[in-house]
Amino acid sequence: MIRRIEDIKERIKCGRAVVLTQPEISRMLEERGEVSLKDVDVVTTATRAVMSGTYAVLSFPLAAPGSFIRASSARINGVPAWPGPCPNERLGMIDLMVYGTSHSISRPEYGGGHLFRELVEGGEARVEAESEDGKVIERSIRLEEIPYARIFSTRNAFKNYVAFVNPRSLPLKSIFSRIEFPPHLAAATVSGCGQINPVKNDPYLETIGIGTRILLNGAQGFVVGTGTRSLPTRPNLLGLADMHQMDPEYMGGFLTSAGPECIGSWAVPIPVLNETILNAILQQDRDIPLTIMDVNVRQKIGKSSYGDVWDSVDLRVRFDPERCRGCSVCTAEPVCPMRAILIEDGRVMRDEERCFNCGLCVSQCSGGAFQGRLGAIHLGERTIPIQLRQSDRARAMKLAERLKEEILDGSFGLTEMVERP
Repeated sequence: MIRRIEDIKERIKCGRAVVLTQPEISRMLEERGEVSLKDVDVVTTATRAVMSGTYAVLSFPLAAPGSFIRASSARINGVPAWPGPCPNERLGMIDLMVYGTSHSISRPEYGGGHLFRELVEGGEARVEAESEDGKVIERSIRLEEIPYARIFSTRNAFKNYVAFVNPRSLPLKSIFSRIEFPPHLAAATVSGCGQINPVKNDPYLETIGIGTRILLNGAQGFVVGTGTRSLPTRPNLLGLADMHQMDPEYMGGFLTSAGPECIGSWAVPIPVLNETILNAILQQDRDIPLTIMDVNVRQKIGKSSYGDVWDSVDLRVRFDPERCRGCSVCTAEPVCPMRAILIEDGRVMRDEERCFNCGLCVSQCSGGAFQGRLGAIHLGERTIPIQLRQSDRARAMKLAERLKEEILDGSFGLTEMVERP
């Protein structure tokens, strides 16, 4: 049985389509023992993770026409920004590209990802630019004053990722850990949302291609193709969306021991066109390989499965302020990658909206105020506890549910790709 996207779109329009999130169809499989093409029309998938390959393109008036010739360099809140190819000679306009992984020259724990979220939240940013004729131009700006603001990706939404461990004898600073990576295989960090990840559910990109409509950080956008370092065995995606429509909950900066990184979130609808796609959708975490890499050299040293990461664990980290011992120096607060742990008037608090559910606080809090089962990976006979998750499956599931609702209420329309990537 093979179906067409046009047929599914008509079923949605008539209110007869069955749209399920990937977790919902997995539960259906557990309850029934089998699922057929007749049971579902569209499955919504999602991922939220640290996504380094992210940048923004911003274009806005910087000063009055004629006030400078053209910009040669710029910074926004201290984050380096690169003037675009269009010179905008004497127009007073500036086009800038800002990398999500760029670090502020004055605030080492602030980067492009933090800037993107603050702009979407409505915050004011300080722009400093230098022109080719030696002038320094400064102004404060909000997103509403930036007519063109798009998030692009060079590579996002890998078909899952890997686990990292440090088998060496010395600790190591890495973008894959907030604290120094402990030696002697003492802990692991992981990334990838497992069975709900978009490309895992359409591994041959039969429905995801150039022109596929998606949610990127909550805003409707489009797939442009596959990204850099994309391989048939390990594809990733390139996409874009308008920052003005984004939801700050799904984006931001993520601190690592090697500096700030950038968070991105994707939700992708998968029209269930054939048995190949359905079989991929029904694949569970325990069936999805997880490569284990030596973080020192980025080489494979073993293999586990995403069942170790996401089966029988807590997707959300719990915080019980009653268990807080009131330590003279809180050990969890300074290492939180999201700065979501706060101390006010001597009391430890957590910003629930900013929490990434990474779980690092669980191992760093001596009093047990932060709790959660994070799982462990298996390397031969060795069981290695997961110390840090760089994917937030709880919010990815929330975004998949949001996409489902938008499809059903008609505010999100499925598109058929114009070309396979």
